[in-house]
Amino acid sequence: MDAMTDDTTLLPDRPLTDPRRPVALVVGVIATVLFVGLRFAVELSGSAPLPIDQAWDDAMSALAHPVGVIVAWVPAIVGGTIGMIIIGVATTIVFLVVRRPWDALNVAASIALVVLIGAPLAAVIARSRPADSLAETVATSFPSGHTAVATTIAVTLALILRRRWVWVVGAAWVVLMMWSRTYLHAHWLSDVVAGFLEGVAVATLVWALVEVWRVRRAQRLTRASD
Repeated sequence: MDAMTDDTTLLPDRPLTDPRRPVALVVGVIATVLFVGLRFAVELSGSAPLPIDQAWDDAMSALAHPVGVIVAWVPAIVGGTIGMIIIGVATTIVFLVVRRPWDALNVAASIALVVLIGAPLAAVIARSRPADSLAETVATSFPSGHTAVATTIAVTLALILRRRWVWVVGAAWVVLMMWSRTYLHAHWLSDVVAGFLEGVAVATLVWALVEVWRVRRAQRLTRASD
């Protein structure tokens, strides 16, 4: 069997052509447009916090509690650079071990792309974080890298594994991450929303492109064997 061809006997849940692909493409395009729109809104504000950003930051300050801070640090640490590298590499290796190379490629490509987009963009925009930040203080607030990577992994795995519980757990993790980053005043609300949109766009578009590549390769191999 070709190294990059899925064996249908090993993947009975894997259709040749996934009907979710057009939906993923539409969602990815919409998320991209919304992300760009939010980026311009922040640019027009001079990278200052939007009114809703300040209101949300004030609300998080009003809800501040030592226990809440401890809870908020859990996703912040797990979803940090080292944590995400470990999760990404481990997930990729697992898919390779169970002979799902396309899924390994999907995970690795998605995580790499979201970081390659988000990190330079945050440095270029150089938006200042809230003054009372309990975490990072470097002016790389927009978009939230933690949220973008968390969303990318959650959506990518949900699309690959095709299980409702994965969607539920993934959604809960993303919401927790978005709350954590604003509760610790590491990001403005618009930063985490931007990170969410970036993650959705990258995850859905990469998944759709990998699916197209997988199907076309399978079709070529089928024609070659006839």
